[in-house]
Amino acid sequence: MLGAAWAVAACSDSVSPGPENGSPPSPSDTIWDVRVVADWPHSTASFTQGLIWVDTALVEGTGLYGGTSWLRRVDLTTGVAIQERTTPAFGEGVTQVGDRIVQLTWLSRAAYVYDAASFDSLDTFGYATQGWGLTHDGRRFIMSDGTDTLYFRDFDTFAETGRVAVTHDGAPVRFLNELEYIDGRVYANVYQSDWIVIVDPANGHVVGRIDGSPLRALAGIPADETSRVLNGIAWDAAARRLLVTGKLWPKLFHIELELRE
Repeated sequence: MLGAAWAVAACSDSVSPGPENGSPPSPSDTIWDVRVVADWPHSTASFTQGLIWVDTALVEGTGLYGGTSWLRRVDLTTGVAIQERTTPAFGEGVTQVGDRIVQLTWLSRAAYVYDAASFDSLDTFGYATQGWGLTHDGRRFIMSDGTDTLYFRDFDTFAETGRVAVTHDGAPVRFLNELEYIDGRVYANVYQSDWIVIVDPANGHVVGRIDGSPLRALAGIPADETSRVLNGIAWDAAARRLLVTGKLWPKLFHIELELRE
């Protein structure tokens, strides 16, 4: 989603994935801390909106106005784009299904469909909400629009086939942003926070939270830079690697999760 320097800032009391911003974990919480295994360069020109791992490289969707919305294939070790195209509108989340890459846009209510190998334009899908994050579970697209709702959409038509409200201890979790589907769960950045929530898509319940706040410091991002937030989750299923970065961050991290005692 668009950073605070370019859009209306979110209210801090609505951003926390817990019942109250900064509150201690509730008895039902599973909190995970992060351990950095490795880090690599990441382009500080990339306002990261979507991130996936495909075969041997990252595919990243970025979004800003002024010609800086891109779809890119990025070399992990150097952070350099080895293939790219400009997105026609303000780019948002991306995912790949078979030989197609789909990229959302923020306010244009259009998702662009590209050939996964060439990045050639194939089609356009429409939708009635804002576009924020996008992933899939092998059967359907899963999409966020900045609210507490996850939408399920058809692979062929992008028509809505269902939706679920995301809650934590009965309270809505809003500002769901970049998404990744991992082992039956949806991992979602919570916009303008250092948290990633782990959601059961069957009922919308938050079953765990990842505290990514140490990554901001490791990336050298000051706490008051509210546009340069944690955003971007990619899962390398073959190597079982969880990769994360942020908007305009100079680093991308391979992290492992450690249960907080």
